[in-house]
This record gives sequence, C-alpha cells and structure tokens, in this order.
Amino acid sequence: MQPHEVGASGVVRGSAQRSLIGATIGFFIGFGAVSLFGPTAHSFIQVMRLSPEQVGLLVAMPMLTGSLLRIPFGAWVDLNGGKAPFLILLLASVVGIGGLYWMLLSLYPTHLTQAHYPWLLLFGALGGCGIATFSVGIGQVSYWFPKAQQGKALAFYAGFGNTSPGLVAIILPMIIAAAGLWVGYFVSLVIVIAGIGLYIALGFDAPYFQLRRKAGMQQPQALAAARAQGQELFPAASIARTLMDSAASWRTWPLVALYFTSFGGFLALTAWLPMFWSSFYKAPHWVALGLTAGFSLLSSLIRVPGGSWSDRFGGERVAFAAYLSLLLGAGLMTLSQSFGVSVLGEALVGVGMGVANAAVFKLVPHYVPDAVGGTAGWVGGLGALGGFVVPPLLGRIAQDMGTIGYARGYVVYIVLALASLLLTALLYATRNGVRHAAGALSAPAR
Repeated sequence: MQPHEVGASGVVRGSAQRSLIGATIGFFIGFGAVSLFGPTAHSFIQVMRLSPEQVGLLVAMPMLTGSLLRIPFGAWVDLNGGKAPFLILLLASVVGIGGLYWMLLSLYPTHLTQAHYPWLLLFGALGGCGIATFSVGIGQVSYWFPKAQQGKALAFYAGFGNTSPGLVAIILPMIIAAAGLWVGYFVSLVIVIAGIGLYIALGFDAPYFQLRRKAGMQQPQALAAARAQGQELFPAASIARTLMDSAASWRTWPLVALYFTSFGGFLALTAWLPMFWSSFYKAPHWVALGLTAGFSLLSSLIRVPGGSWSDRFGGERVAFAAYLSLLLGAGLMTLSQSFGVSVLGEALVGVGMGVANAAVFKLVPHYVPDAVGGTAGWVGGLGALGGFVVPPLLGRIAQDMGTIGYARGYVVYIVLALASLLLTALLYATRNGVRHAAGALSAPAR
C-alpha cells in the first residue's frame, strides 16, 4: 500500500491493515518461545535427571521475562510508538535461542548435566523476551484502529499470533526426531530472524507517532493531522504518566486478575500439558504433544471470533460465559480419571481461556481510554505472570501427591475461574459509570 500524504509537512507510511499484519507476524515469532522447553522437556529430564518441580520452573522461565517486560515495553509504546521496543524484544529473543542452540550443539547429550541447569534458565529467560511483544503490539494496533473495530483487530492480532505455541509443539518435535535437538533450536533461530525482517518491512507506528518523529510536528498539529487520518486513541505524555494513570484506575487491577487466569493460565498449560498427558495417562509422547497443540490452537483461534462476540455482546458478558466454560473444564480435569472426559475438559478450558483473552482486551481501551499502552503493559505483564507462577505450583502438587497430583493440580484453575467470575460481575455492575467517564476523557487526548 502506498504511503498516505499528509499535506506538505510529512508522510504517514503504512496503513492499519498492513501494520496489523506486521504486528501479528512479529508477535507470532516472538510468542513461539512459550513452547521453548515444553515439547522438549522430556529430553532434558532424561539427560539431566530433572525433578517435576525443576521441570515446572524450566518450562515457566521464558514466561518470567515475557511477562514482566510487558509492563515497561507496553508503556514505551505511548512514548514513541511500538516498532523500536518490538525489535529490541525480538533481538533479545534471538540471543536467548542462539545461546540454547550453541549450548546444545556443544554439550548435548553426553556433557549436559545438572550443573548446566542455571544456563538453561538464563537462555530461556532471554528467549522469553519475545513473548513480551504482546503488549507492544496491543498498543501499536490499538492506536491504528478506531474504537469500534478494536475488538476484531486485537482478536485477529492475538488469535493468530497465539497459534505459534501450538505449531511449535507439533513442528519442533518432528524436526528434533528427524535431525536432533540442536537442529530444532537452529530452525527456531532462523525463523525468528526471518520474522524480524518481515516485521521491519510491514510494521509501522500509528500516524501520530510518525508525524511527531519524522515530520517534526508539535503535539497539537500532530494530533490534528493524525485525527484526519482516522486515529482516535492517543497516548499519555510519558511512560511514567501512562503507567501511573493506568495504575490509578482501580479497574485496571480486576483486568490484570482476569488476564492472569485466562492468558497466564493459557501459557502455563501450553508448557505443562505435555507432562500431564504423559505422566498421568501414560500417553505416548506424540499423543501428549498433539493434545497440547490442539489445546493451544483451539484457544488461540477461538480468540478471533471471541473479539467479534465482545464487540457485539459486550466484553463483560462474553468474559463471564468464558470463565464459566473454564470452570467446568477445570472441574472435569481435576476430578476425572477418564482420558476422554479429560480431553473434553481440556477443550472447555481452551475455549474459555481463548474467548476470555479477547474479551479482556476489548475492555482495556474501554475502561482506561487515556492510557491504553500503560494498561496493556500492566494487564499483559502482570496477567501473563500466571504462566510463570502456575507451572511450578502444578509441579509441586504432582511431586507431593504422586501421580494423582497431576490431575488434582487443576483445582488451581477452579479457584482462579471462580475469582474471575466474581471480578467480571463487579466490572459489569459498574459499567455505566465507566462509559460516562470514558466519554468525557475521549475528547482532547494528551
């Protein structure tokens, strides 16, 4: 698409649709780090003799950096747009995956021991930086699209971007089986580098940021010109300001908790499910990976219609129905010892998490319209910490209770689902006052 001319003072490159595709590709390749260790954990268990608790920490480690870095990098979008923070996170991920590739090439399998466990954690933490691109892309996409289209646009971005862990869970083990563990990580490294090139070519900051930076406009002129291009949302004055503004709104924190359950829970299960199926039901390795990939793809793809449902019926109503699905599925997985019933429970959990993810981020610009980047940082960052917190918890329950603990651990999700239903009801009860406030705040942006 040709650049859009903005008078004689500057040119806005790209378009909403093109930048949406670019951000989705960037998030897709960065988010693959969710499955950095999950599909290959059995290889490390055999060689390094890891305990369930150590495995839980290992598969969760990419989620630590991928979660916490969402906060400052999501807020950075409000300062100068999303492209610079997006690229920094992806490059850090390249360093992490490259470190794992070098480590496995030189040590695996005969020389890889417990002594190298901290190095696995370190490179996993660096590789997980790519996961943090989520909050950057949320802000980048939100500033391009009008409010009425954000639910659908953000669901497209997150839904298709979220499919990478499922695809990695299928493809990475196939590559490893054919050519070896180190080749699998080498292919991952090549894919991330290629994806960075595509993001550079397709991803652009919203008009306001381009005009301020490239055309040298002052804020009032840039605001007027960006509005003429169709931009409706605008950033706060600084990173600190957008974080403080979003933190000052009490409704930011229920959104964080809701996302901790749905997206953090999704991250945790994407990493943990291979262990669950192989340890509790003694499923063959490929069956365990297939069920994990199915969960990841279902939860990711249903996020796309979930965004449209949120636009149509309201984010609070859709979120409530989604957390009910999660509650029912978690109950089945906790109590059942039937393989088929547990598969049904996994599907219900996946549907609930995917739809809830879309609904929560539909509510972000609605509840905190004047600090979308900061709110996306808090919600995406602290919410995604569920991916780091929950797997070690599941591992500890399995270690303490034995084999049955792999099933009973899902009581964690029952508790989270019940709390999320209560918080969703609270937001719904206060929605009218928020809409009035949002209307007042949507006038001149800061």
